Amino acid sequence: MALRGRQRAVERAREVVGAVRDAVGPEVDVALDFHGRTSKAMARRLATALEAFEPMFIEEPVTPEHDHALPRIAEGTTIPIATGERLYSRSEFRPILEADAVDVVQPDVSSAGGITETKKIADMAETYDASIAPHCPIGPLALAASLQIDAVAPNALIQEQVIVDDEEAMRYVENDGIFEPTDGFLELPDGPGLGIDIDEDRVRELAGTDLGFDRSPGHRADGSVGER
Repeated sequence: MALRGRQRAVERAREVVGAVRDAVGPEVDVALDFHGRTSKAMARRLATALEAFEPMFIEEPVTPEHDHALPRIAEGTTIPIATGERLYSRSEFRPILEADAVDVVQPDVSSAGGITETKKIADMAETYDASIAPHCPIGPLALAASLQIDAVAPNALIQEQVIVDDEEAMRYVENDGIFEPTDGFLELPDGPGLGIDIDEDRVRELAGTDLGFDRSPGHRADGSVGER
């Protein structure tokens, strides 16, 4: 029963990724975020099953506590492996780079020591012929800081963002038109500092407001708690 369930999961992944590839065509990159939801065994099976769709990379095939499994996963696939949103310093990135376990590192400037430490992580990754794709599912300040790193890192690959066309995310920014993509690219903000003009009155209005979002545990199909 369990084996059949895993086979169904692999086939479902092929159907979904195949549908996306058919919809966007061969000219658009498709990256796959496992978010550590799979076991190392399932990660290897999925990587093999999804190779035909030529993903840009597989992100977090396992959670950081299982990063020791990354070399074996990487050896079994031609899909580049990415990870790093839950690593917070050069010291934590060094083992996976030395093991040649990843092709793309994904530090988050808001939690990996700011611009200076994140740039040092990018420099370290370049030494190991690895690219950087800064993790940034947050807001305009983090995105602006990430873009500053992208602009000076020759190994920058792609920039994650979730705020383009999101008025709520830009509600405290006065120059809210600075993140207007053109053909998939963002211009580097060229104003003072990070290039962001903060609406300080709006920030004061929001003081004390709960701006959090739901991070309740994820649940598997059988109801058990799993990685979200």
